[in-house]
Amino acid sequence: MNKFKYIIILFLGLLSCKEEPKAFSTKALNDTFKNIEGNTITLKSILEKHKGKNVVIDIWASWCGDCIQGMPKVKALQTQFPDVAYVFLSLDRGEDAWKRGIKKYDVVGDHYYMPNGKDCDFADFAKISWIPRYMVINKSSEIVVFNVIEADDDKLIEALKN
Repeated sequence: MNKFKYIIILFLGLLSCKEEPKAFSTKALNDTFKNIEGNTITLKSILEKHKGKNVVIDIWASWCGDCIQGMPKVKALQTQFPDVAYVFLSLDRGEDAWKRGIKKYDVVGDHYYMPNGKDCDFADFAKISWIPRYMVINKSSEIVVFNVIEADDDKLIEALKN
């Protein structure tokens, strides 16, 4: 009986292992964000701005305790990898709170607000279940880290070293 249990557990584990996407869906790329100036911009345009560079995407909010506690790790990452583009996508409840949070926590990078929060094509694609959430896009525009929740995660660091 124990052997049968292990086989079932192994089988279910294999079924639940889905390969993470290497590219954004068309819907996610066409989703819109707001920049600091209040202009609407697509994810595709945000990524094109940083084409040929490694990009760390940090999905965060100023109300998120884990996001704020993780900011020193993000700042350490920025010191260790200064040539990387850092794109911050905010799930704040309003643009004013988002802008205050950037100033209050001295968040340095390229900032965008998600006006529809988690109710948008990008969030559906990214399957956001927790923030902070980090993704890494390599110089070839491939998603090489899809889902980590710590800025000092080994997968994230290794992706930036390559």
